Amino acid sequence: MKKEDFYYDLPEELIAQHPMEKRSESKLLHLNRENETFEDCHFYDIVKFFHPGDVLVVNNTKVIPARLFGSRENKEEKIEVLLLKETGQKQWECLVKPGRKMKIGTKIIFSPRLSATVVDITEEGSRIIAFHYDGIFEEILDELGEMPLPPYIHEKLEDKDRYQTIYAKHRGSAAAPTSGLHFTEEILSQLREKGVKILPITLHVGLGTFRPVKEDDILDHVMHSEYFEISEEVAKEINEGKKAGKRIIAVGTTSVRTLESQTDEKGLLKPGKGWTDIFIYPGYDFEMVDAMVTNFHLPESTLLMLISAFANREFILKAYEHAIKERYRFFSFGDAMFIE
Repeated sequence: MKKEDFYYDLPEELIAQHPMEKRSESKLLHLNRENETFEDCHFYDIVKFFHPGDVLVVNNTKVIPARLFGSRENKEEKIEVLLLKETGQKQWECLVKPGRKMKIGTKIIFSPRLSATVVDITEEGSRIIAFHYDGIFEEILDELGEMPLPPYIHEKLEDKDRYQTIYAKHRGSAAAPTSGLHFTEEILSQLREKGVKILPITLHVGLGTFRPVKEDDILDHVMHSEYFEISEEVAKEINEGKKAGKRIIAVGTTSVRTLESQTDEKGLLKPGKGWTDIFIYPGYDFEMVDAMVTNFHLPESTLLMLISAFANREFILKAYEHAIKERYRFFSFGDAMFIE
């Protein structure tokens, strides 16, 4: 299967540069896989598509202000450091700009409270950086760091909380699970009143989620790995819902990947924590997820390949064509789809 099979032409003005004033007022494109039909709605309409007993699985990861700006020791040249994932005590894998001067042993000064040293370089060219500080690292990050918005967003985010879901809890992501940004407390309350069970899992989103597929044959693409956690209690409740014939509805491709990577050959979700690099593309047989909420994804991305596996590529591209015609907003701060 070729990368070009997942290409579509998107006008640049449809790339959302900022979130909607109210989270739930985004547009929602409802897709029915069986009939291959779609209808235009708003996100606040989503409750009507749920059934009593449905299980809604959300990713409760929290984005850290992972973009830091400093300078090399005794140099004025500015250095940008983007935290990707923690690799050990006080050490993180990071992207750095400019990279060519960031050799092993290079020291970076961010503030009187925070400095760092490059201790290794990975095969992909990212740096392993050891941080030096007094106090609590998370508090220093909150003070000095910026939200790591994707490269296609060029406007400054005024309110950091708008790049967090309302149920964000466990810090560790370098990017938001963006399809969850549309949910409000009011919508979650309406879902609970309807008899929907809402359960949290955690997957810390890495910037690899934005890494383009460079290989022409998608099977040659190497997926990034991301850390996840599923508690025993949540796994038990999801399995009980599945056994009872209830739908498991995942919010976002992050939740989909976590659930599918931890579902065994008997169709049971295994609790646990670890790393997943599951790559879902057309031909994949979904074991756990019955429906999903997702945003509109980049052309030729692994995320577009995942939803094309869920609802067939031709139908998805047809829906995207409709969304472009109807001026939907795309990507992280854009509109959403409900696929069932």
